[in-house]
Amino acid sequence: MQYLHTMIRINNIEESLDFYCNKLGLVEITRYDNEKGRFTLIFLAAPEDVERAHDDKAPMVEMTYNWDTENYEGGRNFGHLAYRVDNIYATCQALADRGVVINRPPRDGHMAFIRSPDGISIELLQKGEALEPSEPWSSMENTGSW
Repeated sequence: MQYLHTMIRINNIEESLDFYCNKLGLVEITRYDNEKGRFTLIFLAAPEDVERAHDDKAPMVEMTYNWDTENYEGGRNFGHLAYRVDNIYATCQALADRGVVINRPPRDGHMAFIRSPDGISIELLQKGEALEPSEPWSSMENTGSW
């Protein structure tokens, strides 16, 4: 068995690409428009997975944009995505500098949560051992839900 991708539904392609690519750092691998089905699929991969993604050997995020508007509530758009990062503090700071709210700060040096424009919860996990607790993160309160 091989993990292929996680599908999330989005409401706005440009806003979602700005978040996932420009802010989070994912890379668009491929895009498919289906006129008959009235949807667009956009596949994204983490930067370190791009080469393997082109060979269909890396996990990806499949963003599904349905051309007919729909409000995705009650989990219809998904639970959360998870990414391992080299430095949780540097990653959270870079995201905050780009205007992303850190909903659950990395107080423990190991885990943080952010949300996409469509409310998808994204878990960021420190690669390897947790970093030593550090300010301002260790005393930062949660913001909203995560």
